[in-house]
Amino acid sequence: MNNRLKTIVDAFPDQRILVIGDVMIDAYCWGKVDRISPEAPVPVVAVNQWDYRLGGAANVALNAMALEAKVAICSVVGNDNNGKRCLDLFAENGIDTQALIESDDRPTTVKTRVIAAGHHLVRIDEEVTFALNDNEENLLLKAFNEAVHSFKPNVIVLEDYNKGVLTPQVIEQVIHLAQSLNIPTTVDPKKDHFLSYTHCTLFKPNLKELKEGLKIYVNPKDTMSVRDALNTLSQSLQAKMSMVTLSEYGIAIWDGSDLFQETAHVRKIVDVSGAGDSVIAVASLALSAGASKDEIAQLSNLAGGLVCEKVGVVPITREMLYKEI
Repeated sequence: MNNRLKTIVDAFPDQRILVIGDVMIDAYCWGKVDRISPEAPVPVVAVNQWDYRLGGAANVALNAMALEAKVAICSVVGNDNNGKRCLDLFAENGIDTQALIESDDRPTTVKTRVIAAGHHLVRIDEEVTFALNDNEENLLLKAFNEAVHSFKPNVIVLEDYNKGVLTPQVIEQVIHLAQSLNIPTTVDPKKDHFLSYTHCTLFKPNLKELKEGLKIYVNPKDTMSVRDALNTLSQSLQAKMSMVTLSEYGIAIWDGSDLFQETAHVRKIVDVSGAGDSVIAVASLALSAGASKDEIAQLSNLAGGLVCEKVGVVPITREMLYKEI
């Protein structure tokens, strides 16, 4: 099995992946605290450094790039300085932006984390979360259609962060076009529009999203409970496969007739940030490379665990995966 998993990872550079969803900037303000403000009982942060990174759906694209696939991004950013920063970061990382739309009506999403002496003091979110307007939606779908025919992806990822890019209309048309061209689609959902992704190939919620999306209780320690929930989900979505990440209980995948569950490996968990992005990137590339459902789960489980051993949102590489295999 190890040789087979390595063969799948060998094929990652041959894959072309198109990610559509909510992109954002993850900003980090690093500093030190020596005193409390005289204006209010809050720490005063003396800033040492600012750092700007791609986040949200863009981090899925980064993960795919780190795994040496060819990557394109489809999304909407603001016609603002942070939108330009997004374009620069995509260019630096070799990600195709032909389907990236700039809007005058919505700012680029930015999540700023203020960190001092290793402590995360506060997060500041600059964003709007309402759905795209009709013009933005039409421009996005036009750009998506053109990118599908020019970039020719082997797999399409719908990455939902509830920021308004993946509207029901966008979801429906993306999956419909992919189906008509026999391109598999994978989904990393959020609570809104959870059951809108009908006819996708692989649907991957985490346990919390699965419970909230189906409004049912799921016991991750009970195989029957997990299987019944994934069966209900697959029937509701008419999806070929449903896969749920279960934190310390590993990962489970269902194809309508058979459940495969891989237990979590013993690790020193440092930071769970970005684990879901790595899981969907690896799962999508593995699916595109012809992996079975069991192999998709095994590789995804390794990827998620690896990320949790790193501080911050850190993409994993093929070399890291080879070592784990």
